[in-house]
Amino acid sequence: MGGEEVSNKQVILRDFVTGFPKESDFDVRTSSICLKLPQSSKNGVLVKNLFLSCDPYMRILMLQAYVPFPIDSFTPGSVIYGYGVARVLESRDPNLKEGDLVWGVTGWEEYSVIEETQKLFKIQHLDVPLSNYTGILGMPGVTAYFGFYDVCCPKKGESVFVSAASGAVGQLVGQFAKLLGCYVVGSAGTQPKIELLKNKFGFDEAFNYKEEPNLDAALKRYFPKGIDIYFENVGGKMLDAVLGNMSIHGRIAVCGMISQYNLENTEGVHNLMNIVLQRIRMQGFECFDYYHRYSEFLDAVLPLIRAGKLSYVEDIADGLNAGPAALVGLFSGRNVGKQVVAVAAQSCI
Repeated sequence: MGGEEVSNKQVILRDFVTGFPKESDFDVRTSSICLKLPQSSKNGVLVKNLFLSCDPYMRILMLQAYVPFPIDSFTPGSVIYGYGVARVLESRDPNLKEGDLVWGVTGWEEYSVIEETQKLFKIQHLDVPLSNYTGILGMPGVTAYFGFYDVCCPKKGESVFVSAASGAVGQLVGQFAKLLGCYVVGSAGTQPKIELLKNKFGFDEAFNYKEEPNLDAALKRYFPKGIDIYFENVGGKMLDAVLGNMSIHGRIAVCGMISQYNLENTEGVHNLMNIVLQRIRMQGFECFDYYHRYSEFLDAVLPLIRAGKLSYVEDIADGLNAGPAALVGLFSGRNVGKQVVAVAAQSCI
């Protein structure tokens, strides 16, 4: 190490974003960094970033208006950040050492200094691809697992609907539901994604919401007796239609509302009275609520992966130059599966 100075490619947010984000909202710049922790760092780590995760919540961090969110908004002119996988180059944290692999929040750059090391997870299991720690074994996996089992309280034989079902979280929720013995239907926005849901992930049925002129009629077609569980990723018109098709004592786990993130005036929901009439429990949740149970999550999910009972599809973009396009592509459904950016060449991983 010895304090060598190297180039450090970074993704910078130009300014706060209104409407749909564009590649031009970001700059990819190259600065320099000294490969040694600064003297001011008390318990930090210096890391080489290997994979970065593109996630819909990052759109919220591009807003100028205050949003009550556990992660601070991005700062225009500065490096953006999100979940990623990295290798420790130097550490002043007694629980981490040089060479350790970690996942957690890091910068969208080649090298980062991370001070809040208590929020990093040390990677112990290396018999799965490292990129999986941006998805199935990272934040989306924790979200899907506890959102389904803890928030939805599922029972064998129930009817489950998952919107944005081919995404990082939805593809897992559907498979967890099938493993439990539920009837599962998913929605997505392209025919290839519909085929993926049925042929790769084992959903009983799937439909392209863009080809359905009447979402209420579509849901009645697939759920003639009503929806017991809805895993909400979309919001807006989809949520409104679902509320009109829930069973008595149905449960809705609100994970996200991607259809609303780019709207200056969000859509209203009109069927809220059905929450009363059908005795529906609708609950929002955050992955942060469950990180203290991460070891429990690994104990449950790793055996399923190793036994081939869980499939996971990743869409990997190569290099930080491809990062802005990969991130904004989430909001037009360009990605197929979990969108990841590979920062380092395979030889460095």
